[in-house]
Amino acid sequence: MKRSFLLSLSFAAVVFTASAQNKKLTAAQAALPRPKLVVGVVVDQMRWDYLYRYYDRYQTGGFKRLLNEGFTCENTLIPYIPTVTAAGHSCIYTGSVPSIHGIAGNDFIIQATGKSMYCTDDSTVNTVGSTSKAGKMSPRNLLASTVTDELKLATNFRSKVIGIALKDRGGILPAGHAANAAYWFDDATGNWISSTYYMTDLPAWVKSFNAGKPAEKYLNQDWNTLYPVNTYVQSAADNSPAYEGKFSGADAPVFPIKTSTLYKGNVGMIRSTPFGNSLTLDLARAAVEGEKLGANTVTDFLAVSLSSTDYVGHQFGPNSVEAEDTYLRLDKDLAAFFTYLDGKLGKGNYTVFLTADHGAAHNATFLQDHRIPGGIWNDGVALTSLNKVLEDKYNLKRAVLSFNNYQVNFNYAEIRKQKVSEEALKFDCVQYLMTQPAIAYAVDMQRVQEANIPAELRERIQNGYSPEHSGTIQIVLKPGWYSGHGQTGTTHGTWNPYDAHIPLVFMGWGVKHGSLTRETHMTDIAPTVAELLHIQAPSGNIGTAIGEVLK
Repeated sequence: MKRSFLLSLSFAAVVFTASAQNKKLTAAQAALPRPKLVVGVVVDQMRWDYLYRYYDRYQTGGFKRLLNEGFTCENTLIPYIPTVTAAGHSCIYTGSVPSIHGIAGNDFIIQATGKSMYCTDDSTVNTVGSTSKAGKMSPRNLLASTVTDELKLATNFRSKVIGIALKDRGGILPAGHAANAAYWFDDATGNWISSTYYMTDLPAWVKSFNAGKPAEKYLNQDWNTLYPVNTYVQSAADNSPAYEGKFSGADAPVFPIKTSTLYKGNVGMIRSTPFGNSLTLDLARAAVEGEKLGANTVTDFLAVSLSSTDYVGHQFGPNSVEAEDTYLRLDKDLAAFFTYLDGKLGKGNYTVFLTADHGAAHNATFLQDHRIPGGIWNDGVALTSLNKVLEDKYNLKRAVLSFNNYQVNFNYAEIRKQKVSEEALKFDCVQYLMTQPAIAYAVDMQRVQEANIPAELRERIQNGYSPEHSGTIQIVLKPGWYSGHGQTGTTHGTWNPYDAHIPLVFMGWGVKHGSLTRETHMTDIAPTVAELLHIQAPSGNIGTAIGEVLK
């Protein structure tokens, strides 16, 4: 009996100890600190200097709040070319570069077939929320996981991930492969739509949002300056037709812009107004409510891309009143959104990061008028001329398909048919391109290590080169130059600081207050977020977590 009693006591002690250990383990697991919600904000075409160019006019709760409460990385660079939207969004969320993640441009030539591919095209899916074809999109062309995918994996898919942007690529690529949903804007209907990759029907909250026809409501307000137009001292004169493109039907690029009459049922016009950003953040707020983001037992993720800054920049250029007003209005919208999140989730319970997918050049004519180097390279004329040279020498019809993404894309079907040496063609292309006054370098991308160019450019060309989706020769223009056919507005895509120096600010849960001037890279964003969340970095990540940001 005594022995049985002692055995019983021993067994009870073991059970008690195991139970205590399990409770400790459960408590430790429950205590792993994470924010309720991560909000990634990508401001399309936001140059780094816009944080400060309009700083004196920003409110306390928007960009100033990010800078004064958060942590800003002041020297964040894009480590590849071409600097375009799809590659940028992919890099931010994968921590990788086109050479690895495969998104070599907004659209690119599939080198094996010569066919053009849009970055998120997917013929196997259908539109949800519209009868248009604008929803035949998915992230399948992205070859690496995103930090949003890794969050799903880390929580056994209990986390919710939602992507939102006017542009399909701006919503789809950040949300990743395993997202609950991505939504983008359909010009044909004015609705927010998705694809059967994610769902078979829109959620009730999205249908309700669409039913209110918010895009039309915004456009019917007309676009006037937020403040008296004579106070926009950081911009050129309001009516600057040499630098700015006007809306179809407008007499001049000047305020007030009567969007209520100009749009004439074409709600897609909202893209080129600051109202497009307002509309996007309205849907983001509706997503927090409709999906109960931040009320989960694990961290949720809302990836928001604000596309209108890009459309406005392309049309009007960086030195326009329209661009300045767009950023002042965006600042106001961000302040309201952060205040909403404070009330909904509690200040300090969510983490925000804000960055950009690329910047933009100053308008070339504007630079020239101020005796600053710059110009427009007419790539269409150059392409026709180069093809004529190659046809005369090799009897090739359209040997070069395009200069898309500042690259020479060969017509391999024709080259193989005529049995012409690719090496000879590349040599002749480089020789021709180097006669162009706008071009600084023309580099064989398969022999970039042999090129007599600065090491920084060599690395960016390598990082941007996807053998399947990139051309064979990289064209590097002189500073201030860009390709185009018109004189107004601006564009991007090059290695230069105006295109490749982007803002990067973190704020909220787990983030220190401070700033950093050492060089960081777009590829560092995803691993920093992964470090914050204690999850694995994305599968193609080559970046390094920015430890100074984190508490």
